[in-house]
Amino acid sequence: MAWRAIHRYARMSARKVRLIADMVRGRDVQDALNVLKFSPNRAAVMIGKVLKSAIANANEAEADVENLFVSVSRVDEGPVIKRIRAKDRGRAYEIRKRMCHIVIEVDQEPAKA
Repeated sequence: MAWRAIHRYARMSARKVRLIADMVRGRDVQDALNVLKFSPNRAAVMIGKVLKSAIANANEAEADVENLFVSVSRVDEGPVIKRIRAKDRGRAYEIRKRMCHIVIEVDQEPAKA
C-alpha cells in the first residue's frame, strides 16, 4: 500500500525541482528528510513539505512510519503563465513563468525475516 501527497502548481520550473526529486527517490524516509534539510535549494523546501504530508497520510492509515521509504518521486510540467516584456525598437519578448506538479509516494518496506 502506497501513500501519496501532491503539490500542484508549484511556482518553479520542473527542471529545477527534478534535480532534488532524484536525490530522494528510493531512500528511507528519515534519510530523505535529512538530505532535504541540508540542501540549499528552494525546491528542497517544497519537496520536504510534500514528503512530510505523505508521511502524515501513511500515519493516518496506521502504517509503520519507521519502515517507510520514498517509492515514487516525480515532477510533472504544469501550466505556464505568459507575460510580455518591452524591448528595444518596439519589440516584445515573452516571459514564461513555469509551474510544476510534485508527486511523492511512500511505501512500506517488506518485513525482513
